[in-house]
Amino acid sequence: MALGVLPLLGMLTAACWAAAPEGKQTGFWVDPDTAGARKARVLAERGREAEAGLLRRIADRPVAVWLTEDNPASRVARITKEAAGDSQVPVFVAYNIPQRDCGHYSAGGAGSDDAYRQYVARLAQGLGSRKAVVVLEPDAVPHTVAGCRNRARADRLALLNEAVRTLKTRPGTSVYVDAGNASWIKDIDALAKFLSSAGVKHADGFALNVSNFQTTKASEEYGDKLSRALGGAHYVIDTSRNGNGPPPPDQDPASGEESWCNPPDRALGTPPTTRTGHPLVDAYLWIKRPGESDGTCRGGPPAGQWWTDYALQLVRGSLERPQAPEPPRRPDQPSPDQPSPQQPSPEPPQRPEQQQAGAAPSPAPAAAPVTSREPTSPATASPASP
Repeated sequence: MALGVLPLLGMLTAACWAAAPEGKQTGFWVDPDTAGARKARVLAERGREAEAGLLRRIADRPVAVWLTEDNPASRVARITKEAAGDSQVPVFVAYNIPQRDCGHYSAGGAGSDDAYRQYVARLAQGLGSRKAVVVLEPDAVPHTVAGCRNRARADRLALLNEAVRTLKTRPGTSVYVDAGNASWIKDIDALAKFLSSAGVKHADGFALNVSNFQTTKASEEYGDKLSRALGGAHYVIDTSRNGNGPPPPDQDPASGEESWCNPPDRALGTPPTTRTGHPLVDAYLWIKRPGESDGTCRGGPPAGQWWTDYALQLVRGSLERPQAPEPPRRPDQPSPDQPSPQQPSPEPPQRPEQQQAGAAPSPAPAAAPVTSREPTSPATASPASP
């Protein structure tokens, strides 16, 4: 039976809390060997424990794994097996669509539609029947709404639709189709139509704010509108660097750099959790890997490489800002970093389109006017972080 829009809270409590071996951590998978974790260990060995402690505020959190290689099967299998052994759920980002980023800063991706189908099949093979979350192709749908040069809308949307259906054959996989961020596509109805053609109604929902800085409040307001246009779809929000919200467009004008690229004075956002306090938001996730550079702007290393100074800025920014009140929780609930050990939500009835796995994809909508196409995320206007 398809998972549909079964909230991640139910999935995680059912899969993790009920079956967790005594003493083992539960929730989203934490990679023990990220660049941040390695740097924290080096600093601690050198006696710089204060800085190491700051970096552990990133290194000890679950972050997404970006899959840009043509054959991710072995890496995905290794991670999902390791995570399952610790009763955890990994988060992956599928980021290999042909003409990725429409040939801009993150140009690349699979060399053809058939190569992409093979990539998705290999990803599904690596997932097996183990639990995982997949965020599908950051910016691919919003770029298509805005107009992706040399790429037919119908072809790209059909390819994404196929990817959703392939990944949803994996019984433990939740899929969220990327929908950009709250400051980009202003025409909600147009975005909803394109997401529908991309298969979002066969997925578990959509993802917002990947690699961006929009506040959680703004993302939820935008997400609720988009959800209504999609008939009540659930969604997840990237909160990795949105603690201080987006940088002003004219920030640091003397540098001549784009405001979105390694902007100063930003902060970590809410740590990953399924306790969002919002009925439509399945989870806050760290999809962008905080501490990895957006590109060689403002003195940063190439995109995707670890940058200790910027990571420390993000952590210090999060410690300096006033903390927002937490969502109400019952006395038996754990800290915000972990899902609550409650009974899983019942699985909702299948929708008709889920029962017809072989149904043809929705036709691609006609182009709609887009009132804004701001370069708002590293996956949009700079190399995204694999």
